[in-house]
Amino acid sequence: MHYIDGFVLAVPTANKQAFLDHANTGDSVFLEFGALRVLECWADDVPHGQVTDFFRAVQAQPDETVVFSWIEWPDKATRDAGMAKMMEDPRLDPKVNPMPFDGKRMIYGGFVPVVEQVR
Repeated sequence: MHYIDGFVLAVPTANKQAFLDHANTGDSVFLEFGALRVLECWADDVPHGQVTDFFRAVQAQPDETVVFSWIEWPDKATRDAGMAKMMEDPRLDPKVNPMPFDGKRMIYGGFVPVVEQVR
């Protein structure tokens, strides 16, 4: 079964185009290094919860939008090799492709799928 990297972050709403530019550059490199698919999702119908929610998770401010993203890899070995290459790739150097959001508030992790249903 595939391996998934998941991300939740808060992007200043005014930086949407800068985020899209940043993501398009980085996502193409993920694909080059073995990812099968990358999705970047801009919040549309994200409720505020009473105890927890996406906004609290990333300490989103009123002028920020939550982004939910994931990268689908064929397996963990491909992901590990791809991520190692990513860290060395000059196209992703923050001086060349700066993050248009606060990376310290980004939540991320690797996940092993345990249920998959496809139509």
